[in-house]
Amino acid sequence: MEIPDELLCLFSARIDTRDGSHVVEIPDSEFDLGGLDDSVVYRVAVLPAAGEPNRGRNRHHGRNEHREPPVEVGDTREVEIENLGDQGDGIARVDRGYVVIVPGTEVGDRVTVKIEEIHTNFAIASVVENFDA
Repeated sequence: MEIPDELLCLFSARIDTRDGSHVVEIPDSEFDLGGLDDSVVYRVAVLPAAGEPNRGRNRHHGRNEHREPPVEVGDTREVEIENLGDQGDGIARVDRGYVVIVPGTEVGDRVTVKIEEIHTNFAIASVVENFDA
């Protein structure tokens, strides 16, 4: 499966039925990171959970690819800080919308960072160079 670079967020959720409609709730954390705005219309893809069979009518046959984070420990990237996290750390996004947390930065900072830790949904990086300093 090809995931476009414009991917803003990725999360798991259940589909609920309410008043005759099917509803997928987007976690508040996706809005807190600043990637989404509730006044904008978005495209949404629905995929079966890992290990779950696809019982839907629109089955797509192909291999189930496991996506690795798009960065590795030691990588350097030039990023712009888009938001601040709950603890005040800078938040940037790289390939496929992957979140990079950069302590000691402010919104709008353009920095070169070095990836220090990798997690499934985010990485933690340190500033190598701040172009706005």
